[in-house]
Amino acid sequence: MSATERLQALGLTLPPPPAPIGNYVPYRIGGNLLFLSGVGPRKADGSLITGKVGAGVSIEQGYEAAKICGLNMLTNMIAALGSLDRVDTILKVLGMVNAVPDFQQHPRIIDGCTDLLVEVFGDNGRPARSAVGVASLPRDIAVEIEAVILIKS
Repeated sequence: MSATERLQALGLTLPPPPAPIGNYVPYRIGGNLLFLSGVGPRKADGSLITGKVGAGVSIEQGYEAAKICGLNMLTNMIAALGSLDRVDTILKVLGMVNAVPDFQQHPRIIDGCTDLLVEVFGDNGRPARSAVGVASLPRDIAVEIEAVILIKS
């Protein structure tokens, strides 16, 4: 089953492509690599999941925020490549969690994104990954995630 077919089988709706909030592009292709700029948890209606995980944002809500980041990443992959079926492997994911200082479950939050990537791309969606806590993120978003993807030859 292709990535496009898996996405359809999951019944997920992708949000429209997010507009950059600064002087950058949402993606850049170099050779057979696709670099995705960081995306936040912007829902299809344009609203954001905001706040600090561990103070007002639960682990479950943070996980969902990371999953929504993953949906936005899929949208940007399609914008860059024309189809998810051109994705070979998700090589690297960096997940940043807007969290209180004593929060320690950052990997659990970013699993929201990587679980989605594995559902869509199978084992090729399981990236090398970093999950870190930060003091703040733009617009007070709860999570921001970026990625590096290998494009099929």
